[in-house]
Amino acid sequence: MTDAGLERLERRVLVLAPLGKDATLTCAALGHTGIECEICADLGCVARELERGAGAVLLTEEAIAYGSESLAGIIARQAPWSDLPILVLTRHGADPDALAHAVREIGNVILLERPIRVAALVSTVRSALRARDRQYRARAHLFERDRAVSALEQADRRKDEFLATLAHELRNPLAPIRNSVHILRLAAPNEASAYLLEIMERQVGYMVRLVDDLLEVSRITRGKIELRKERVELSVVIQAAVETARPLVESARHELTITLTHEPLYLEADRVRLAQVFANLLNNAAKYTDEGGRIWITTAREDDTAVVTVRDSGVGISAASIPRVFDMFMQGDATRARGGDGLGIGLTLARTLAEMHGGTVEARSQGLGKGSEFVVRLPLADDFRPAPPEFPAAARRAVQGQTRVLVVDDSRDGADTLRVLLELLGAEVRVEYDGLAALEAFGTYRPQVVLLDIGMPGMDGFEVARRLRRRPESQNVTLIALTGWGQEKDRRNSKAAGFDHHLVKPVDIDALEGLLSAVHVPADCELSDRQDKSRQSTDPSNSSDGRG
Repeated sequence: MTDAGLERLERRVLVLAPLGKDATLTCAALGHTGIECEICADLGCVARELERGAGAVLLTEEAIAYGSESLAGIIARQAPWSDLPILVLTRHGADPDALAHAVREIGNVILLERPIRVAALVSTVRSALRARDRQYRARAHLFERDRAVSALEQADRRKDEFLATLAHELRNPLAPIRNSVHILRLAAPNEASAYLLEIMERQVGYMVRLVDDLLEVSRITRGKIELRKERVELSVVIQAAVETARPLVESARHELTITLTHEPLYLEADRVRLAQVFANLLNNAAKYTDEGGRIWITTAREDDTAVVTVRDSGVGISAASIPRVFDMFMQGDATRARGGDGLGIGLTLARTLAEMHGGTVEARSQGLGKGSEFVVRLPLADDFRPAPPEFPAAARRAVQGQTRVLVVDDSRDGADTLRVLLELLGAEVRVEYDGLAALEAFGTYRPQVVLLDIGMPGMDGFEVARRLRRRPESQNVTLIALTGWGQEKDRRNSKAAGFDHHLVKPVDIDALEGLLSAVHVPADCELSDRQDKSRQSTDPSNSSDGRG
């Protein structure tokens, strides 16, 4: 139906007057004034025509005297935006109780006592149709809003899909980089390289966390980032933040002064997120300080609170801007900023993350051209016992026994570096680069553990896992998904395909070592032992129910 046809139906008046010629006369009177009418024989006809569209219903009291519940049921089925006008022609001396009951049941009712002047009837009907027009405009607004919401939801889904894909593609090159760092640390540990390897490992860790943040954009804006709290000494966090901000500071030839308390200050905090707070403040200082300026970062203790101050000799903040400096996308004078304008979310994140740690961030400035100061206050840990010592990666124990591991990944750099790393940990490793080759190798190599990539071309990891699980010899094999896909739905899918564990690239060496250390019984012995137990459980001679 055309829009014009639908509009005509939605502006007509349905007339129900079962006695005499009331319906015909009423339609004739209204038709002379340009109001289109449709005569209905009964309430069933009214219900059917309402589904096609109507601007109002005009009926006599006789039509509802014994059918108000039916009419009420018809009206109750209308859309939430709709409040259809019902005009009831009553006779003089009508039962007021019956009419009152009808009004309560039906809703938007206008009572017109007969006899009624034609002009009054026409005026009332036109008023009802104008009210109906306003409802149609509200409907159009609601429909437009629903379309906009649907478009936003679709765009949000596409954004999530894009970020998930981007995170996957970024994790893949990070995997061989992290593997190589671990290999160097394990293969040739020495004092000269330990410091550089530590920096490389830490920066790869930061990159991994940033990639994870790509999937948490909405959670960041809603302050729903998951904190991984541990006991940490504040100076360690400050050093990590300084290391992160150092490239921007040094590129601007700033002088950075670091002043730390003599006593260690321990916090219960997520060290990476907290380092992000101070790194953002240092980057902000470097960005809004002219070349060759000065930046200070100092720590202090005030009762049970750790206080960190980041101060600079930069462009300063106007009094009017200070209340808005932490707002999302709020930026200072772009012409005075170094290294690009950025997104204007650094200070917002700094405040959000500090508040999630139970702290505060305060901005201060004496005015434009007089530098700025940001003061972070964080609660100290309940007691000041030292944080547990961190043992270097070079001191890791080798995987117990000669665990046979099959690595399957179409990324040759990732697979080959992982093989070297696992061999340094004491495992026996075979590498395949596609699903079909992995299925063939499984039967001859008989691994105890399969590290299997998901997003491989041709046969993906899910299908490989399903085919492996259909083989009886895979019963005692640990299948580990090693993939760049790390959302919750990906973990559910891997479990459904038969995986025992789901690790996200670049692999956390501690998590991987823990899984492999738990699988140290030779596969042949383990299988034989389980088969013996199975035979014992099914052998009637081993029954313990007392029967001979």
